[in-house]
Amino acid sequence: MKFTESLALQGLSASIGSVGDAYDNALAESIIGLFKTEVVNRHGPFKTLTEVEFALMEWADWYNNARLHSRLDYLTPAEYEAAYYSQQSPRRPALV
Repeated sequence: MKFTESLALQGLSASIGSVGDAYDNALAESIIGLFKTEVVNRHGPFKTLTEVEFALMEWADWYNNARLHSRLDYLTPAEYEAAYYSQQSPRRPALV
């Protein structure tokens, strides 16, 4: 019920299924599945929660900054972002 109310307050509806269904977490579920496949299944089993947390931090850093991405012309996300911002004209500071 809270989920439905939150969507309604924002003027949104569920992207799949009937309005109010909890199907909008598909992206989160696919990232979790990717993490499980790439880290947990390949490098597990982990003995402590701390080992899992460190593995998650290392993977998230690699995934967000260092992986080569085909949709970015095989640049890393960090390289692509740096190239994008280097092509932008400098912004003038706002007047106070």
